[in-house]
Amino acid sequence: MTIETAITAATASTSTATSSMSTLSDDYNSFLQLLTAQVANQDPLEPMDSSTFVSQLAQLSSVEQQIITNSHLETIGGQVATAAVLNDLSFVGHEVTIATDQMELIDSEGSFFYELADTADTVSAQIYASDGTLVKEFTGLDTTAGTLTQVTWDGTDSDGLPVPDDTFTVQIVAEDAEGESVTAETYATTAVEGITYAAGLSQLLLRSGETNTSANILAME
Repeated sequence: MTIETAITAATASTSTATSSMSTLSDDYNSFLQLLTAQVANQDPLEPMDSSTFVSQLAQLSSVEQQIITNSHLETIGGQVATAAVLNDLSFVGHEVTIATDQMELIDSEGSFFYELADTADTVSAQIYASDGTLVKEFTGLDTTAGTLTQVTWDGTDSDGLPVPDDTFTVQIVAEDAEGESVTAETYATTAVEGITYAAGLSQLLLRSGETNTSANILAME
């Protein structure tokens, strides 16, 4: 995705405030036409109560002010979205370590990281193929909380046989002394190959085949 395409995507949505202001203008003109007709045709001996019209004018003015406020917010939102796209474009072509459970095996070499939310009694890591088959399991891993621990893989399965290069899913199984699960975050290194923009958000297109957000990047090389 080029810079021009990304920025255009970030600012291409139709302004709701602009549309609402157009509708309000039509309603305002209709209101004035109706008011003029009623005043011109009222009974001079029994004039209409003007308080109703004043109240309606006040309501229209209030709606107008709200639409103007929304328009300003939309402008700010568009600027923020453009800045986010430009920020994400800076990652394209770089290797990043990002929060993900997807790990690449390249030239029979792979690695991933994990971080425990609390101290565990036992920690193991399981590597699954795309079809859900358990390929490799690492046991006796570091149980320290709050530490980024790296695990390297030589590309062999549990029987010591070589595994073809691919993208695999990593699952950390950590338990405390009482057998309760301990939360763990996994990270892996991959390359950012591009970005995409949808639903008001930009997403990184990763070499591993997944999409992710720049907010999940831990480090960039």
